[in-house]
Amino acid sequence: MNTEFIKGVVVPIITVIDEDERIDEQGMRDQVEYVIRGGMQGILAFGSNGEFYQVEEDEMERGLKIIVDQAAGRVPVYFGIGAINTKKCIRLAQMAVENGASCISVLQPMFLKPTQDELYRHFKAIADAVPGTPMLLYNNPGRVGYGLSADLVTRLAHEVENIVGIKDTSGDMTLTEEFVRRNRDVDFKVFGGKDTLLFVSLCVGAVGGVCTAGNFMPELIGAVYQKYIAGDFEGAREAQFKLNPVRLSMDAASFPVAAKDMAILRGSAAGKPYLPNLPTPEGPALEGIRKAMKQAGLLE
Repeated sequence: MNTEFIKGVVVPIITVIDEDERIDEQGMRDQVEYVIRGGMQGILAFGSNGEFYQVEEDEMERGLKIIVDQAAGRVPVYFGIGAINTKKCIRLAQMAVENGASCISVLQPMFLKPTQDELYRHFKAIADAVPGTPMLLYNNPGRVGYGLSADLVTRLAHEVENIVGIKDTSGDMTLTEEFVRRNRDVDFKVFGGKDTLLFVSLCVGAVGGVCTAGNFMPELIGAVYQKYIAGDFEGAREAQFKLNPVRLSMDAASFPVAAKDMAILRGSAAGKPYLPNLPTPEGPALEGIRKAMKQAGLLE
């Protein structure tokens, strides 16, 4: 199974929608072009900042077809799965593979508090349903309410052939490091999941990051990765320091609104978020975002 493509900055692409909350095909194609021309190494359809939890299955399929068609093989397209029910996850995984996804990424079930054995069976069942397709685990305890343990991830990495990596959004660098250390023998691919920790994640052995910043400042997040792999570690760290204030300014807005706010500020027709979220109104939060972007040279 080829996993060489699993590396670099993968962008959880924003889902561009119209006034009826249908995916805007031209807007989606334009966003794909922006990401690819910005030098990013992959696109994740329907990740957290892609508002996967808002999108019906038929719209996901339509959106994936648009993204895959526009990418046209220039970068791999990953597909994010965040359903609670195992059968639904399997259905989405098979749909993604049928429509050209190169890899799937599966979040631990929300709302539930499964045992380690239940989680193992859940992830294994999804992987077994698409045996020729690489699958990443997605650890996001901040949104789900519990995390994936190093023991569970190590077991899955060693016992399920096509579970080949993880996106770790825990922010716990010891845990990220353990995912790398324990699974080096099976070439397990670890992605950092926080834009502000891309440099540090690379330093402990991550192959890249799944970074929202690629939607609106690919030149900054791309510089962290490119400088690092070129051996310019000081340059990579400075690029990270330049990016961080912009990324941190997003925290004043409601999740996941700021990604679209920032894309619009840079000239994208990113559209509105799905309801009940609203675009960030004029006020301290939006002004803070503008200020940080101007200081980083992203706005005039």
